[in-house]
Formats: sequence, structure tokens, C-alpha cells
Amino acid sequence: QVQLVESGGGLVQAGGSLRLSCAASGRTFSSYVMGWFRQAPGKEREFVAVISRSGARTKYADSVKGRFTVSRDNAKNTVYLQMNSLKPEDTAVYYCAADARGALVLGTTGGEYDNWGQGTQVTVSS
Repeated sequence: QVQLVESGGGLVQAGGSLRLSCAASGRTFSSYVMGWFRQAPGKEREFVAVISRSGARTKYADSVKGRFTVSRDNAKNTVYLQMNSLKPEDTAVYYCAADARGALVLGTTGGEYDNWGQGTQVTVSS
């Protein structure tokens, strides 16, 4: 089981930017599809972004497309989520997750991921 630790969350004004990081343990990071999800208080967890094992393919939720960018550095065992033009509705706990299946399709439901980080809080004020 891979250990995932998110960091970089905080309080930011609307229109601002944050970069989240997710550090993974072990030597098999490059074998995992890595996803980002978020959960606001009282709401269900929702998909944000996902990146393929090599970083060649990405997929985004419509709500963040054009504003967020997911990337990874396999040499550093780290995946990033650059968040620009933040809106109050982006306020949530953000989680990274690892998909070890080796499937061709990038998972967006959450069920494809069996390793999750502890989450980092992002709060966007108006």
C-alpha cells in the first residue's frame, strides 16, 4: 500500500492561486494513475482531475477545466494540482488518490482508487 500525503492548502481570496502537492512513498509511483478529488461540507466527494502514469494524458471536471492543471514528477514521487482563478465554490478538502489497476481508462468515480491521502483544506473567500 502506498502512503499519500497532501500539502499546500490554505486560505486564499477569490481569483487567487494555490498549488497542492501529493507526496507518495515507495518506488512504484510511476505505476499509479493519480487522481485529485474534493469534498465540500455536507456534499459528496467529487472528481477534480486525473493524470496518467507517464503524465501524457489528463482529464478534468468541467467545473475546473481551464483553471486547474494537474502534473506529476515521477522522479520526486509527487503529483501536483495548480489551481488558478479560484472561486468560493472551490472551497473543499482536496484528496489525492492512487489507482494501481493499470487500466487504460482514467478513473473519475473514485471507486478505481484504493489509496487515499488525508486531505488538505482549501478555503476561498469572496
